[in-house]
Amino acid sequence: MLANLLPNVQWETMWAATVETLYMTGMAVAATFVLGVVLGLLLFLTAKGNLWENRLANMVIAAFVNIFRSIPFIILIILLIPFTKWLVGTMLGANAALPALIIGAAPFYARMVEIALREIDKGVIEAAKAMGASTWTIIWKVLLPESLPALVSGITVTAVSLVGYTAMAGVVGAGGLGNLAYLEGFQRSHNDVTFVATVLVLIIVFVIQLIGDFVTSNIDKR
Repeated sequence: MLANLLPNVQWETMWAATVETLYMTGMAVAATFVLGVVLGLLLFLTAKGNLWENRLANMVIAAFVNIFRSIPFIILIILLIPFTKWLVGTMLGANAALPALIIGAAPFYARMVEIALREIDKGVIEAAKAMGASTWTIIWKVLLPESLPALVSGITVTAVSLVGYTAMAGVVGAGGLGNLAYLEGFQRSHNDVTFVATVLVLIIVFVIQLIGDFVTSNIDKR
């Protein structure tokens, strides 16, 4: 019955594309979380009135973040072709998509981290400073724990966006469900392939959102 409704769908190929999408998303989310937190912390700490106040450093970091989060992802992939080829050795396959995915998502997440840090009660930070806490202690014991629910919520939103980015990366040969939907679905007019790939992408997005909401609700003690 299923074979009659979806005659052009090769399930082994579809499963392999799903695994590639999950791999690209997972690796990119992990790297984006680390880089985004670092950039977000630097943006926050170097801002006026904060622990590492430095106008020049803040302007440079902010410019980097603003530039790369403003470039449309499909254009960013093209711009990064020389860098990707140098780093990975090819523009094809899941690994080739990772540099563009990370560089495209980390600045976006960094702004969300900065916003989360700004919402922390200044009194908590001042109390920690008055008790003689070092900057690193404040970062690990105050800033990150206090902003954790917002950080998790932010990385959930970013992860959902990254699933969409992987689909766009597939158009230029990065693999995954986007690549399958484009090559096997669109170019060959196999609408059933495009439909199944779309449904699988939606399932991945819903699962990510459910996990993110569950974790956020369990760590948010407010």
